[in-house]
Amino acid sequence: MAKKRRKKKSLDLKDKRLPKLLGVLFLLIGTYLFIAFTSYLTTWKIDQDLVLRFSWSFLSQAGLEAANWLGRLGAIVSNMFMYWGFGLASYIVVAILWYTGYNLNMEKPFKVNLPFIRNGVIIMLFLSIFLSAVTPNAQFTFGGTFGDMISSWLYDFMGWAGLLFLFIAMLGAIFIWLADPNFKEMTVESAMADLKTGFYKKIYRKGYEPSPLPTKRTVPKKAAPKTLLPKSMMQALPKADDELLVDNKGQTALSLKEKLARAKKEALRAGEGSLEIEMPPQEPVVDKTPKEELPGPSVPVNSVNLERVQENEEFEPYDPKRDLSAYERPVLALLKDYEDQKQDIDRDELEAKKDQIIETLLQYKIEITSVKAVVGPTVTLFKVKPAPGVRISKIKNLEDDIALSLAALGIRIIAPIPGEGVIGIEVPNKKKAIVSLKECLASDAFRESKMQLPISFGKTIDSRVFVADLAKMPHLLIAGATGQGKSVGINVILMSLLYKKHPSQLKLILIDPKKVELFPYSGIDHHFLSFLPGSPEPITTETNKVIHTLNSLCIEMDQRYNLLKKASVRHIKEYNEKFIKRKLLPSNGHRYLPFMVLVIDEFADLIMTAGKEVELPIGRLAQLARAVGIHLVIATQRPSVNIITGVIKANFPARIAFKVTSKVDSRTILDGGGADQLIGRGDMLLSVGGDMIRLQCAFVDTPEVENVLDYISKQPSYPEPYFLPEFHGDDVEIQGSGGLKLEDLDDNFEDAARLIVSNQHGSTSMIQRRLKLGYNRAGRIMDQLEALGIVGPNEGSKPREVLIYDEIELERYLKDLKAKKGS
Repeated sequence: MAKKRRKKKSLDLKDKRLPKLLGVLFLLIGTYLFIAFTSYLTTWKIDQDLVLRFSWSFLSQAGLEAANWLGRLGAIVSNMFMYWGFGLASYIVVAILWYTGYNLNMEKPFKVNLPFIRNGVIIMLFLSIFLSAVTPNAQFTFGGTFGDMISSWLYDFMGWAGLLFLFIAMLGAIFIWLADPNFKEMTVESAMADLKTGFYKKIYRKGYEPSPLPTKRTVPKKAAPKTLLPKSMMQALPKADDELLVDNKGQTALSLKEKLARAKKEALRAGEGSLEIEMPPQEPVVDKTPKEELPGPSVPVNSVNLERVQENEEFEPYDPKRDLSAYERPVLALLKDYEDQKQDIDRDELEAKKDQIIETLLQYKIEITSVKAVVGPTVTLFKVKPAPGVRISKIKNLEDDIALSLAALGIRIIAPIPGEGVIGIEVPNKKKAIVSLKECLASDAFRESKMQLPISFGKTIDSRVFVADLAKMPHLLIAGATGQGKSVGINVILMSLLYKKHPSQLKLILIDPKKVELFPYSGIDHHFLSFLPGSPEPITTETNKVIHTLNSLCIEMDQRYNLLKKASVRHIKEYNEKFIKRKLLPSNGHRYLPFMVLVIDEFADLIMTAGKEVELPIGRLAQLARAVGIHLVIATQRPSVNIITGVIKANFPARIAFKVTSKVDSRTILDGGGADQLIGRGDMLLSVGGDMIRLQCAFVDTPEVENVLDYISKQPSYPEPYFLPEFHGDDVEIQGSGGLKLEDLDDNFEDAARLIVSNQHGSTSMIQRRLKLGYNRAGRIMDQLEALGIVGPNEGSKPREVLIYDEIELERYLKDLKAKKGS
């Protein structure tokens, strides 16, 4: 009996008191080392002689005192770590002891400490070497003897450059190990968040899971967090190790799919987990005009009120609409109302999509607490609130999986939605509604808008009409693949301006290289259009005329700035207010300045044909024209970097992206992804000031545009259009060789001649490319070369024949030309 009692009193390794005693010991040792290390920082010079001549007699020898706060033992221990060991990095030993002691006292298993110990040792070694490398000649050993030895060897072996490269590589490796970043869409903010979250998981939580209490019949249960699913459904979820659940009767559990289906039925039966749908109140389309089929103007065609201001009205405010006081804006009856295409909410479809999203997230162990649906015309936004501890990047990486489960294209995840604390998952609707321009223009947001140049683009994802001010943008860049709604978007912009502004307040400069998109607008040339005097058509289509138009618009900009300077104002709004109040007189050269909007339908074609001759005036207008009321709207099918250059992007903060074919195009136009995930047919992203807004562009058909333009063309108009200033370029073609004079030779004539003769290739494109000239100027130089007998006549698509075969002969020929010119 005595032997049995002694066995019971022997040491039990499973006793919970032992880890606690060990934890307290670790905490005390860590505190002791912290005090010793901290004291060493100020007393190392005093104790260095004693500890460097260390012998065991130092511990017992009487009469020796150490300056360390913990006496001789503290001086010895701190010297071993700080001098012979790892220097300041030795404090990591203190952190390891404290962390391990705390976890042991909290009854956590010892394996939870292993990641922290491993990573702490790695960081301590790296920090010791780094501190020694950056302080090579310091009296205090910041990195300890270990760091000094390793850094000295590395310096002799690799040199300073190699050592620096090694440190950068090690820092990158540590960052990747701790943060596990997503390089596809990484920013500085996301990188810091990943580092913080990854550091927490890698060091503090990795390897720790609560130890469940074993039972005979059931698998241990884990406390379920608050989620969207009812308790009956949460009990059906698999554990993290994917083991089968065992019920109280010993039967194996059902599969995940069967349990989700059963739990869903129970939830619907009990009224739990229902989907909350947010729908804003729809604004009725109110037409303020009389309900005639096609109301016409109430005044005779082209009857203009040209009465002058009488003497008794000299000090009355100037009315810019006075000359066309009888003009009436277009009415909404001219536009079509797509009543049969309006949206119906299918609750069963929304519930099915919600369940599929939940099931996909649960398969990846992502729990959520709530889901709300915001129904838009073409896309439904599901606002998902994840459970605490779920990483946002983990949900962001599941775009393709969610799209696969929903069998839908165009899935887009917003993680997180700014200001709401939820994650947005945009899912296309099966039945898409058409957003009519009539509905958008009839909304209170547009009718009551006080903006200078309001544009009703369409509806947001929550079915609200979106109106923006072009004057505040101040320029707009539009890109999108063919057939995705780009031309319709341009018509929406122009229609919005025509419905809101009077002809005296707005002038449009339209450039259409395709010659067919903007052609219907030529009928309102005496109302809203502005173009060069003498132009055969009000819509500019030819490349050389485009160059003249852009340079003429630059002259108009300079003239307006001179007027602002004379008026001592900084903006067109202030200038027009002064002019209306009669503070600026026409006798002094002042005039009322309408807003001018330049619209280019296909910018890529102009860049390909004219290059710098188009890009330079566009860049100048984009930089300077906003203050004088000139705004640019540029559209292109190819948002490549050679089309949308850095100068253009820097001055076009507002950009619209319809669906594009690749992520590269999306990054070019929006500086980020998303445009390649749109669903087309008017689905677009608007980027303004760093904010990204998804819109469904309003739809206006060609017959509707023609009805509006026909209505305006029958209104009273000005006697003549608003002409741009005249521009005389230097690219006038030479009419035959007989009229050529030596004084008219281009400055680059000799360089072009040497280029042609040296390559024996008479090509205008080669002159344009090598000498970086515009096409028209290169063609003029080629005509001069032909007139002077250096190249032969044009032979269609073939290169011209070079008539001078030797560069020496060419130099002699050029010398003779100079002599004739000098004489």
